[in-house]
Amino acid sequence: MLEMTREEFEELVAEALDRIPPELTRLMDNVAVFVEDEPDPADPELLGLYEGTPLTERGEWYAGVLPDRITIYRGPTLRMCESREAVVVETEITVVHEIAHHFGIDDERLHALGYG
Repeated sequence: MLEMTREEFEELVAEALDRIPPELTRLMDNVAVFVEDEPDPADPELLGLYEGTPLTERGEWYAGVLPDRITIYRGPTLRMCESREAVVVETEITVVHEIAHHFGIDDERLHALGYG
């Protein structure tokens, strides 16, 4: 397994977020991004997870709720990648994938766009 500290991985996630175009980040609403070491043991290869209500499903009822949560998992990413460069690429793909869920884009469409 490739070695990378939690701090280094968090920095890669931050850099991936910084590469999201500002016109999209301005539209993001009530969402927080976290880095965790491992996903639920039931899905040990999960790279990222979006939990919340996509922007496309929010209505008048949407108020006073906790932020949506995007979690990027360090362990599975490091296990699947053979180089730091591969981790950079995979982290960016995962961050974009989970943010896309916040915008209401489903897995089928993301796979078609190359963010599967």
